[in-house]
Parts: sequence; C-alpha cells; structure tokens
Amino acid sequence: MNQKELIDQITQEVMKKLQAENEAAPVTDGTGGADRASATEILTAGELARYIDHTLLKPEAVADQFDVLCDEAKEHGFYSVCVNSSWVSHCSRRLQGTDVKVCAVVGFPLGAMSGRAKNFETRHAVEDGAREIDMVINVGALKSGKLDLVEEDIRWVRRACPRNVVLKVIIETALLTDEEKVIACQIARKAGTDFVKTSTGFSHHGATVKDVKLMRRTVGPKLGVKAAGGVRSFSDAVEMIAAGATRLGTSSGVKIISGEVAETSY
Repeated sequence: MNQKELIDQITQEVMKKLQAENEAAPVTDGTGGADRASATEILTAGELARYIDHTLLKPEAVADQFDVLCDEAKEHGFYSVCVNSSWVSHCSRRLQGTDVKVCAVVGFPLGAMSGRAKNFETRHAVEDGAREIDMVINVGALKSGKLDLVEEDIRWVRRACPRNVVLKVIIETALLTDEEKVIACQIARKAGTDFVKTSTGFSHHGATVKDVKLMRRTVGPKLGVKAAGGVRSFSDAVEMIAAGATRLGTSSGVKIISGEVAETSY
C-alpha cells in the first residue's frame, strides 16, 4: 500500500467516525491530565493565559507595538508571543530572562514558497531566538494531490528545528475540504510535527469548533492542536479548549482574559 492509499484509508475511517458521532468524546492533552471538558469548568483567567500565543502579524506593525506585545505577555503570563520572523530578535531581547517564548511564523501567510526557502527562514528565526515555529503548508500542493511534496515541505522545516524547538503546522482549514484537513493532519503527524494549527488568520475565516474537533480526532491525544483566528472572547477560548485545542493563537489575549469581546482576533 503506497502513501496515498494509506492516507485515503485513514481518512475514510476518520470521516466515518465523525459521521457516526454527534459530539467528540472527551480527550486528554497527552500528559495524563483531566479531560478538557471538565478542566474548562474551573478554568481561571491565569490558567487560560497559558494557552495563548499572543500574536502580532500585521505587516504595518511597528517596533513600539512589539514592545507592548512583549510587555503584555510578561504581565499576563501568556505562553508566547507570535510574530513574523524579522521581529524575532527584537522580541527575544525584550523577553530575555522571562518564561515567555518567542514563536515565529514561517512561509507566512501563503505557504507557497519552496521548502528550502522555509528551511532558510526557520534556521535564521531559531538563531534569533525563536523557540517555536508556526509554518504554513503548501496548500496548492495538497489540493493537487502532491502529498509527497507536502510532506517534504514540512520535513524541510523540521530539519531546521533543533530538538528543543516546537514545530506547528498551519493547514489553513478555510481552504480545505474535511477530507483534505484529515489528510493534511496525517501528513503533518507523519513528518514529525508537534502541533497542527487551524489557520493563518489571513484567509476566509479562522478556527471553528468543528475543525478543532476534526483535527483532534485525526491526530489523537499526543499531538497539540492550535486554534487560531476567530477566538474573540473567554467563552470562545473555552469552547476551543473543550473541543481539543491545547494552544490558542490570538491578538486579543488581553481582552479575552479580561472578559471582554474583541472586534478582531489576528
């Protein structure tokens, strides 16, 4: 059985399960903790903050805004700041001596450049202080059925990440069918990723509860699932976590943990 046949078989099995069940069963985070549905009943603002990658990816963003981003992350205890790779060194200096990690997006937001180019960008982001990498897959290759190319694209980035650097793979769910989402998650897992991520936030829409459930069901309990784009309130965040998300990407983190509803989220 070749790779495509195997992925097709797994996809069919996952889709049958999803069609047979109205709601996903509770899942663990892979660390032996309580199921997420139960955990969210007692989730505090401080606990929620540790799920958040505090994000600033706007092309017109200036240095002062990144300083604010970093200071907010320190103040509220967010897990990381997520920025374009050219801002990694700036944020790394600002966050030196803190627990806040720097996450760099790679091949962002289209994912259509070569794997070698993504490898180059990743290596330089890591040298500048990135400890997490969020890469965009080659969506066009996936939709063309060029699954080997999609896998090798991810592996180019994986090879540029040392063992202590977390790799998240953005599959851009807004552009994919459910079957393609399952295939993308399977390829990402096979290529050695640590997380699958819903969205860049720059496409038609961001994360949905339905997509998070689908991705969690596909990758199982051991991989992380990051919901990004469209998370605008505390209740939105809790829903995503209950659906299976272990990380949230949003520019609205401060408002979310303060109980406000943000107008935009990326």
